[in-house]
Amino acid sequence: MNPPNWLRAIGRVSLWVWAVFGLLFLFTPILVTVIYSFNEPTGKYNYVWNKFSLSGWTDPFKYPELTDALIFSLKIAVVVTVIATVLGTLMGLAMVKYKFRAKGTIGAILILPLTMPEIVLGFSLLTLFVSINWSRGFLTIVIAQVMFSVSYVATTVRARIRGFDWRLEEASLDLGASALRTFYKVTLPLIAPGVVAAAMLTFALSLDDFIITYLNSGLDNTFPIQIWNMKRSKIPVQINVFSTALLIISIVLAALLVIFNNRRAQKLAGLSDS
Repeated sequence: MNPPNWLRAIGRVSLWVWAVFGLLFLFTPILVTVIYSFNEPTGKYNYVWNKFSLSGWTDPFKYPELTDALIFSLKIAVVVTVIATVLGTLMGLAMVKYKFRAKGTIGAILILPLTMPEIVLGFSLLTLFVSINWSRGFLTIVIAQVMFSVSYVATTVRARIRGFDWRLEEASLDLGASALRTFYKVTLPLIAPGVVAAAMLTFALSLDDFIITYLNSGLDNTFPIQIWNMKRSKIPVQINVFSTALLIISIVLAALLVIFNNRRAQKLAGLSDS
């Protein structure tokens, strides 16, 4: 028996209301961060709105320690993104394309970093580095972040290529192309949207990570750690400025990726129709 129209209308309205509340819950902190980047606080803490000002944007590098921490985080994010994207893409391809005995076990191991609490993973890596007398710093941060980033990349790439038509590779090989040329000319272009999405996700996770990085950073401060260290003495508006700038850059890159994928899909559809 189908429910009456009025009951279905109430259900649709309720769903929209909950969706709006959910989006407000998620995006309100981001909106507050953006708004307070235009604040001129009366003291050292940018907690209370005083008046509109562009002072933070006109002098974003007022605190060298904050700028250095952001540059350090960007360097780490680039290195981690490159390493994790390469390893994760190869692992994702292997998990989908080939059949082997340990496939299920390796798949479960890949999921572990996604389900394991960050404090457990961070402390286990800290114990490892201390036991082998490794001084903590740039290298240990990269290793720690790659450990969990690879799982995100492999999972994203696997989802992208699950419906991949492997006959395209076979056709390329039959036409005389080498395996390496087939990968660069056929496989990689087709899975590129998934790889780029995984790389962007890895870059964002690297910039955002605090617990695992904090436990394995030693005396080096990333952007989140520097904010944590500064919170007792001051919370300058430049923190909001840098956060807003990163947000804008992320939105622009995501929009460009969507536009590129749409144009690429239209181009492929046109080729298939012709």
